[in-house]
Amino acid sequence: MNNTRTMPRRAALGLLAAGLLALGATQAAPAAGDDVRIKVDAKAQGTPFPHYWEQMFGSGRAALALRDDYRKDLVAVKQATGFGYVRFHGIFDEDVGLFQLGKNGQPFYNAADKSDKGSEPVYNFSYVDQIYDGLLERGVRPYVELSFMPDDMSADPKAILDMWYRPNIAPPKDYALWDGMIRAFAQHLIARYGIDEVSQWYFEVWNEPNIGFWAGNPKMATYYTLYDHTARALKSVSPRLRVGGPATAQAAEVAGFLKHVHDANVPVDFVSTHVYGDDTADNVFHTSENIPRKDMVCRAVDKVHKEVLASPYPKLPFIMSEFNASYANLPNVTDSVYMGPWLANTIRACAGKVDAMSYWSFSDVFEEGGVVRTPFYGGFGLIAEDNIRKPAYNAFAMLHRLGDVQLPSSSDSALVTRRADGTLALALWNYAPPVGDTADYTVGQPKGDVKHFEVDLSSLPPGAAATVWRLDETHGNVIATFDRMGRPAFPSREQIRQLREAGQMAAPEQVALHGGKLVLDIPPQGLVVVEVH
Repeated sequence: MNNTRTMPRRAALGLLAAGLLALGATQAAPAAGDDVRIKVDAKAQGTPFPHYWEQMFGSGRAALALRDDYRKDLVAVKQATGFGYVRFHGIFDEDVGLFQLGKNGQPFYNAADKSDKGSEPVYNFSYVDQIYDGLLERGVRPYVELSFMPDDMSADPKAILDMWYRPNIAPPKDYALWDGMIRAFAQHLIARYGIDEVSQWYFEVWNEPNIGFWAGNPKMATYYTLYDHTARALKSVSPRLRVGGPATAQAAEVAGFLKHVHDANVPVDFVSTHVYGDDTADNVFHTSENIPRKDMVCRAVDKVHKEVLASPYPKLPFIMSEFNASYANLPNVTDSVYMGPWLANTIRACAGKVDAMSYWSFSDVFEEGGVVRTPFYGGFGLIAEDNIRKPAYNAFAMLHRLGDVQLPSSSDSALVTRRADGTLALALWNYAPPVGDTADYTVGQPKGDVKHFEVDLSSLPPGAAATVWRLDETHGNVIATFDRMGRPAFPSREQIRQLREAGQMAAPEQVALHGGKLVLDIPPQGLVVVEVH
């Protein structure tokens, strides 16, 4: 089977779907039905649990970072998760305006004689500065994806990716031009922000060169040429700049990339790749398995983790610089409460195997498939247009409350953690697959039974109290309100106000402990986070 997952398909589906959706804790054998019993030892040593899933987010292309709604959503997600990096495509695209050819220091479109555009590189950092200033002013650093090809530098002006903003994906016609741009770009950033700041950024070479985002032929061999030139150009400006790749789709080509950079003695500071819950086993593992959506991302993380360990760079940081439950804009997946247990389960299963994971994306200020036509079309973002928070936003905000020490559990529906102040923070969930035909929005209730949790907290001193946050069909779920409105494509200003209110996280509950036990029922696709102190 051929490699079929491409961004153009992802974007097209977005348009088609518009308007549619035993140290810390040990588990005894479950009782009949869906009962889960967990015993927590609050004083167990546990293991470190860095919040690797919320350090970085993806977003729409670079130029969108100039928009007010993008920046408002950035602040909202920063407040919910404390994330520190954002990644986007297109810092070299025409709408940012960094590079043109010209003469006498003027780009060709300003030249008096447009028949002779000249051959001298002309750099304009105005929008670059506004983009990065806007991020840094809001406490977020760039994870710089070095893409795509400036039109004047492209070896093939017709190599245009079938996305709404039409980036050029060809190799450079002259690597001297590319190298010069990379050096000028790095020198400018250091001059503006200082090497102590810029050395904390990441520079990732290109995006998904193994599929439709790269027109070089053969793909990986020509990508290695691009990577080698880019890494060496960056390091010639400062060895402190961090560079990595291959940023491939479907967790592919990592072993080959690491072998290449080692054999060619090319600098590498981190390795990156991407995977989505509906990528196929054929594409990711070259097998005929049917891997469930809930397992695909962490199966791929485990694969790459092992490849890094077996490489000449076993301690190289590994960044999954794109992930989500779907690449296909499925309303019943990315817009729904399904994302709560899916995300919690992913965090549980990937822990200890990856340094950072970048959820794609933090906001639906996003135009790869064209201008958004309705708030809920299965977009990738945590926040829909008009600053309306989706269930996925509430899931991230709830899971942010987890501690930084994990108390191991044999349950695959629980995370038990402890904070530095001794507070216990537990995530409990009831995973159920998406509703109906996820290719379109389908009305219906998640299939499955209510799951009954009994958590033994008798190791805590008497008087301990529990605070419970919920995300499910009736808690923190803006989609229920949108459905009652009839799913208007263009909500009125009053409807937008109501949707923003409905998207807020449900108020927490105070739950009593009886005999040191906490008892909770969680419906299908429900997520609960509990603080006990």
